[in-house]
Amino acid sequence: MALHADELPIDDALVRSLVYRDLPEYASMTLTPLGASGSTNALFRLGDDLLVRLPRQPGGGASILKEARLTPLLARALPAAVPEVVAVGNPGFGYTEHWSVTRWLGGEHPRRAGPDEPAKSERLSLANDLATVILGLRAIDVPGVVGDDLRWYRGGALGDFDVALRRYLELCRGIPGLDLDLARAEAMWDEALTLPGAAKPGPDRWYHGDLVAENLLVTDGRLAAVLDLGSVSIGDPTVDLHGAWEVLDAPARAAFAARLGVGEAEWLRGRAWALGIALGALSYYWDSMPGRRDDRLAMARNVLGD
Repeated sequence: MALHADELPIDDALVRSLVYRDLPEYASMTLTPLGASGSTNALFRLGDDLLVRLPRQPGGGASILKEARLTPLLARALPAAVPEVVAVGNPGFGYTEHWSVTRWLGGEHPRRAGPDEPAKSERLSLANDLATVILGLRAIDVPGVVGDDLRWYRGGALGDFDVALRRYLELCRGIPGLDLDLARAEAMWDEALTLPGAAKPGPDRWYHGDLVAENLLVTDGRLAAVLDLGSVSIGDPTVDLHGAWEVLDAPARAAFAARLGVGEAEWLRGRAWALGIALGALSYYWDSMPGRRDDRLAMARNVLGD
């Protein structure tokens, strides 16, 4: 199923042609499409140790080039592994974007934390590890001049996200069977817009922008890797709190906030980001990505239950 109206055609034959042309030394390896491909990139496992990532939409190749440029910096700064970029391929055969090959990273995605699930001790370890990653990101020096490719809406002010949020609410109201208190969601958002920093964020810091289950790998209960670096940017890092409402239960969220040392206003702005991002995903991927739908539904319910 296509996830986007402007989705680029990608199939095994295209990927084999691109690999054969740009990376002939890998041409004999087995190529397996992954059923858990994300919404940004189509994913194909290449042999046992490599992963091919191809942007699904026009313009997505810019994130591939950005990842390749930032990966060495992030690999040095973060306490968890990040995908090593082995090669960047060129457009061709009717496909218009740059694409990449990265090292395969083992592990499992953490399970979402449903609002009615009992607290689990392993989520406390994940909370500490996730906070350590965020602290590592925030500690990276910010350049004096920040390029446009390092600015993203998720590092901006909550107020600048207001129009989009209202649109998501309206779309969600049209989803049959969506069991979510949207009146409470709107009231919570309205309150968030009055918080300190909602109109004008604090100093610039590095942030990941999408620290949710899909982009995390755990091994033996500990965070092993952080994936999908295409969203890494510079701005208000508050948005990096939002995954706490998806992968952490209430005691783990409290430990996460304490480890980061965030104040109440920042924490509540992070909760508002979680609500907005959840509503955006529900309104866009309700039918096309049931796994993401269920993860973001849990996120929204955790937010509304706090």
